[in-house]
Amino acid sequence: MDNTENTETDWLFEITPKNKFFSLNLKEVWQYRDLLMLFVKRDVVTVYKQTILGPLWYLIQPLFTSIIFTIIFNTVAGIETGAVPPFLFNLAGITVWNYFTSCLTDTSDTFKRNAAIFGKVYFPRVIMPISIVISNLLKFGIQFLIFMAFYVFYYFQGAAISLNAATVFFPLLVALMGVLGLGLGMFISSLVTKYRDFSYLIGFGVQLLMYLSAVMYPMALIKSKMPDYAWLVQYNPLAYVIETTRYMLLGIGHISVLGLVYTISVTIIVFFVGLLVFNKTEKSFIDTV
Repeated sequence: MDNTENTETDWLFEITPKNKFFSLNLKEVWQYRDLLMLFVKRDVVTVYKQTILGPLWYLIQPLFTSIIFTIIFNTVAGIETGAVPPFLFNLAGITVWNYFTSCLTDTSDTFKRNAAIFGKVYFPRVIMPISIVISNLLKFGIQFLIFMAFYVFYYFQGAAISLNAATVFFPLLVALMGVLGLGLGMFISSLVTKYRDFSYLIGFGVQLLMYLSAVMYPMALIKSKMPDYAWLVQYNPLAYVIETTRYMLLGIGHISVLGLVYTISVTIIVFFVGLLVFNKTEKSFIDTV
């Protein structure tokens, strides 16, 4: 019997320690694409499986938030939205903002939530946060359809709203929000494995960030009313995405090219830093979770 037949066996897959500090592992992620889609299906089905209203929560949350914002910020505080109905103005910003917050909060405890699976079965760990970002697109799609329904209603009511040539790039804005949420989520998830306080602070931080992202007011307002503090919004990349969204969908405001370049640059940096820290943490997180 030839011993070389036993020692030179060709394996289909070989699991070895990762030596690279930074790696996208796109080839490996593609090999596990079926598992990725299973996680996407799991995220969609199980989130509201044992709730009474089920997917209706996708609709209730943005509608009630828009109504409250309209009453408090537009009726009581008197924030003007020009010719655009205040409710539609708020709904446009909230719809895009919700996608970002869903991606951020759902991926921010990836290691903690999936420690049991990670400790037993091997697969590219980055698949888990990617599946969350993809599954949240369904939630975003439902909320965007609701926005379009109100858009059509107000349009036939004579509201001065209109789409423009820039609207075709709207999916890129959505992708930008998803990637930014993914990068921040992976970074925070890595910190949560050692510092549990971050899991409690994320909810408060997201609420605070919303007020600094021009979700319920135009950026021009903060520049004119509070010029000394306008930099807090101007250096927030999310504010430019919200402002550009309103221009693309409602025809209000303007597109800041420099602002978008700044947003894209920050998103790329945050994503790669988050991935770098995520890849480093996955090697030893099981000892600290």
